[in-house]
Amino acid sequence: MTRPADPSPPPDAAPVVKMVSLYQAQKKIYAKAITGRFNNWRWFFVWLTQMIFYGLPWLMWNDRQALLFELISRRFYIFGLVFYPQDLIYLTALLLVSAYGLFLFTAVSGRLWCGYACPQTVYTEIFMWIERKFEGDRVKRMKLDAAPWSAEKVWRTGGKHLAWIVVALWTGFTFVGYFTPIRELWASAMTLGFGPWEWFWVLFYGFATWGNAGFMREQVCKYMCPYARFQSAMFDRDTLIITYDAERGEPRGARTKKIDHKAKGLGDCVDCGLCVQVCPTGIDIRKGLQYECIGCAACIDACDTVMDKMGYARGLVRYDTENGLEQHLSRFEEIKRIFRPRVIIYSAVMVVICVGVGISIAMRSPFKADIVRDRASLARVVEDGFVENVYRVQVMNATETAQTYRLAVDGLPGLQLAKPVDVTVGPAEAKWVTVELRVPPETAAATKTGAHEIHFNVERLATASDEARVLREKSTFMLPR
Repeated sequence: MTRPADPSPPPDAAPVVKMVSLYQAQKKIYAKAITGRFNNWRWFFVWLTQMIFYGLPWLMWNDRQALLFELISRRFYIFGLVFYPQDLIYLTALLLVSAYGLFLFTAVSGRLWCGYACPQTVYTEIFMWIERKFEGDRVKRMKLDAAPWSAEKVWRTGGKHLAWIVVALWTGFTFVGYFTPIRELWASAMTLGFGPWEWFWVLFYGFATWGNAGFMREQVCKYMCPYARFQSAMFDRDTLIITYDAERGEPRGARTKKIDHKAKGLGDCVDCGLCVQVCPTGIDIRKGLQYECIGCAACIDACDTVMDKMGYARGLVRYDTENGLEQHLSRFEEIKRIFRPRVIIYSAVMVVICVGVGISIAMRSPFKADIVRDRASLARVVEDGFVENVYRVQVMNATETAQTYRLAVDGLPGLQLAKPVDVTVGPAEAKWVTVELRVPPETAAATKTGAHEIHFNVERLATASDEARVLREKSTFMLPR
């Protein structure tokens, strides 16, 4: 028996080097335009979200911007509420509500947020609409990209990018308008008088919008967004997803409308491929649930259109649950399954947090005070043997009207203010005042040295529209040896 030759190279042969790419080349997706009821819902949410985003900064409330996050002055205005950095607890509560809302919504409805209201989806939809206006639908765009550069290609491509840049810059401008009063920002824009901070964020956010919605599109959903990665942990067999009814659709195959496909042993799927052509992430929903699916239902609209033309019942591709598809559950039976343990727990936690936050906001004090003992000024003995400590008191007015506050103290026998202190603070402003506290010599002699707890009582004086209110804050008084 002849032994095969040794395939290994001789010892003195040059090593073979293989180049391995760490990145897979991505084929560009040309999503076909489609009409239908779910497409109408997508555009409804495009209009709704953008009217809110672009319109809110221009809405006025009490002669100021209704929604404004002033980082420089550290004031957050949300309609009739004024928040300070000390109100950070409400941001924590908002994040908790958002997290549990995401868990709840995903457990019940899958990725409907991604398909209809996510900013990436919304701006991609806008940019694709602009693209179709300049370059045409799917086939025309493919031909234009494959064609050599010409005058027509230059103006169509250039016009598309110009429109994209206008939308992106206006988006960046609006975003900055939530942090800088937008009317002042507009006046600066007319003279190109932006500060470096405004210039940076308008251009940065505009560039991000242009890049994400114009070029990256499905790459953001597939590779950058963490939601696509951990959604499987929140899905179960009763979560609403987009499904392909393989029992009804298979075996698939092309046919004419006149053919009795049941007699030919064919399912309802005509294998036209439209569900793939309209998908913004380029997947084939007939292969089952995939993490790339954003639940936009473009494939449902496409399939329903084909089913209507063929005279078949709609719903070959539809919103359903895995249990509903396999067990042929009715809509009523599927709705009953919504109320399962995880959904009830998420809902209960959300309700508790929302009620707690609502009560806290309703009961929150309309003013705040910070007491800082002046460490640069040590406890000292002043005239007549009084022992004095110096403090800095910040009073923050969280209302929309000017208020006057009066300070008082207690905690040690004979503790008193060196002079009466009344502080007038403007609407949604804060003011620092220096306060000297004194104790008489007999108290200093009868009390051990060191730090002693005292309390400041900050009283808001009553006005015609506001009743008196007292805020009590703790501090310490030092008695020297």
